[in-house]
Amino acid sequence: MSIKTKFAALALTALAVTGTIASTTSQAEARPYGWGWGVGAGLVGAAVVGSAIAASDGYTYNGGYRRCAWVRQYDAFGNYIGRVRSCY
Repeated sequence: MSIKTKFAALALTALAVTGTIASTTSQAEARPYGWGWGVGAGLVGAAVVGSAIAASDGYTYNGGYRRCAWVRQYDAFGNYIGRVRSCY
């Protein structure tokens, strides 16, 4: 799963949770709720984004640079097709 797909899933989940919270009906009260819900939602969001970033493959760096090389490509019968750039 690519990072774009993970980010799209995260955005869709956040939209669904926001819609669920907004659709709940309760009697209006004129008192402040404080920081509880905001801090909780921030921690949950940070945990989800952090786990998505940690689960991604990412790039392997060697001394601060990506290692890229030209790799030979063969078809199913072993015939040489050409070269493609592959980064490790």
